[in-house]
Amino acid sequence: MSFTQACQRIVRDPLLSPAQKSHALALAAENALPYPDLPEAVSEAMAQGVICDMFEGHAPYKPRYVLPDYERFLRQGSAWLELAPPQDFDEALDALRILYHHVPSVTGMPVWLGRLDHLLLPFVGGLDDDALYRKLKAFWIYLDRVLPDAFMHVNIGPDDNRLCRLILRIDGELKQVAPNLTLFHDPAVTPDALLLQGVKNIASCSKPHIANYPIHSATFDERGFGIVSCYNALPLAGGANTLVRISLKRVAEQAQGIDDFLGCLLPHYCRLASQLITARAAFLHSESGFFDSFLIKEGLLEEARFVPMFGIYGMAEAVNILMDKENLPDRYGREEEANQLGYRISAQLARYVQETPQPHAWQGHALLHSQGGLSVDVGVTPGVRIPYGQEPDPASHVLALAPHHGFYHSGISEILTLDPTIRQNPQALLQLCKGALAIGMREFTANVADSDLVRVTGYMIRKSDVARFAEEGSRLQTTCLGAEASEVTAIRQRAPRVIAHEALVSEL
Repeated sequence: MSFTQACQRIVRDPLLSPAQKSHALALAAENALPYPDLPEAVSEAMAQGVICDMFEGHAPYKPRYVLPDYERFLRQGSAWLELAPPQDFDEALDALRILYHHVPSVTGMPVWLGRLDHLLLPFVGGLDDDALYRKLKAFWIYLDRVLPDAFMHVNIGPDDNRLCRLILRIDGELKQVAPNLTLFHDPAVTPDALLLQGVKNIASCSKPHIANYPIHSATFDERGFGIVSCYNALPLAGGANTLVRISLKRVAEQAQGIDDFLGCLLPHYCRLASQLITARAAFLHSESGFFDSFLIKEGLLEEARFVPMFGIYGMAEAVNILMDKENLPDRYGREEEANQLGYRISAQLARYVQETPQPHAWQGHALLHSQGGLSVDVGVTPGVRIPYGQEPDPASHVLALAPHHGFYHSGISEILTLDPTIRQNPQALLQLCKGALAIGMREFTANVADSDLVRVTGYMIRKSDVARFAEEGSRLQTTCLGAEASEVTAIRQRAPRVIAHEALVSEL
């Protein structure tokens, strides 16, 4: 299809809004440009589907994920935006609304809205909870209607405070696709009562993620971090300049066995992925002009705090393929020998990424990432997850995956799908969550099988929106991704599980 034909197809698409068409046309124009120069072996691996640039575009002119220092913005205002520092709660909300429209990302919308309770607490003044509730609820509705993208993400916690509680209350009431939400949890700070409110929200609307705050904090420096988009951890005042991923399944298909995979093919494709990262980051940092923007000049971002994400997916298929080639019966996520092979692969990937310099990277190297999949992935499981429909009981599920979490510093997540009976026993979900975090999981995420609002790879969709999409389209930018994922991947085969309280006590 020619460039003109592709553009004509976009503008004639009856399911796309004018804004969605504008975004699609911009991406088509970018992809009509030459790709940054690549070694032939890298181009060949991309053509084979072994490594992937996540469809970020041929000429990266903006980072994949951007995490501005919103606290500094609220403190100093912005000369470029002609904004004085806000003086009260309403002015703070208005200032954030304005800045969000100037924060780019791979989606064309901001993927991080900040640690919102901490940002707004200094502006509460004498407002009572009723007034704060009304203002925050209107703000929450605004975010979903004006920035309708399920990769947009808010962080709250880990301490208990009025705004944290109100945001959870409002999110549970509205059950919106956007924004996505993560509650930080620190066992030394977060009371069980706050975590219980969080898990009750999960039972109601599949949000929030629960993030292991001490583990994430240990990865980053004193400047801090944010959880953005789906579940991606990145430096505050920086972000991710690019994300490249390797299909471990495709690598395993080429291998003679485990030794060939670990000793030859995986190192080879890791080197090619690193070369792709270097080429894409070099264009962004040296040729795009992004790092001359007001976000940099006003100190809201620092070029040195951007880092590439080195992603992998298809761990489950890779392990099972290698077990078959060695005539071994164990299956990934269920038997110990297969699980141990998965841990070996993760450990080797982590060593490679840590030891491989990158010229445009915070702390000098990429961060390893368990990539949550794309809507076009067929026959391959996201990240290091257990294949849909093959999940064991929740406690065994958590125990099988927790050892991977120490390796994936820029994000890793599993999605537990739970039986609706969990709503009658939120304490069981609370204990499962606490147990998972205690044994080292970076993120705890769950869906309830009959909820309309559910996670796909990490972003949110409403099943009712997907059902109407083919006839009506959707105002939400990510509904089309969820519709495609529902058709070509196995997300609807996730097995709902019942949590047995006694299993939690004995096993976690």
